[in-house]
Amino acid sequence: MEGNKIMKLAKDRHVVIGADFAGFALKEAVKSHLVENGWNVKDLTPTHDDTDMYHRVGFLVGSQIAEREYEKALLFCGSGMGIHVAASKVPHVHSAVCESVTTALRAATANNCNVMAMGGFYIAPRLGRAMADAFLGHSLGDGYENWDGFYDYHRIGYDECENFDYEAYRANGFRVVDPREAELGPEPRDLAF
Repeated sequence: MEGNKIMKLAKDRHVVIGADFAGFALKEAVKSHLVENGWNVKDLTPTHDDTDMYHRVGFLVGSQIAEREYEKALLFCGSGMGIHVAASKVPHVHSAVCESVTTALRAATANNCNVMAMGGFYIAPRLGRAMADAFLGHSLGDGYENWDGFYDYHRIGYDECENFDYEAYRANGFRVVDPREAELGPEPRDLAF
């Protein structure tokens, strides 16, 4: 939080979204679902005419994360790949391309992703709505409370990605500088991903 700026959080039902032409229809389906369910949606591409090339939309939506305006974002293009790559170039963006509810959930709970990209060529509206619910409704560690070390192990991964300095990594022989460790206990027998 900088100055008087307060980040809009997913727990308070705030999200920012954007799409290129290929992801626009899926974005509209997911957006209407979210709005109907009480979400405050900032759509940076509200009309088809507002869409730009996939990478520019990725940069634009990613900037909302980098500027600490929003905690989480949803992106939509043809495959989800290109818009994801572009958003990932923006500082503080941890983006995932997801094609199932399980991967959307895991992106939030294990990888602490703050941006999820979907492909309008491959994701049907109903699946996209369920994926958005899974991603936006969960945070790091949710559902894995009985797995000893799960949160700490994955938090290290997130922190090392967030603070990654390639030049320092390179100078250290392509090894993480001052790595932290966490012991990941055995996977609980009753865990269903």
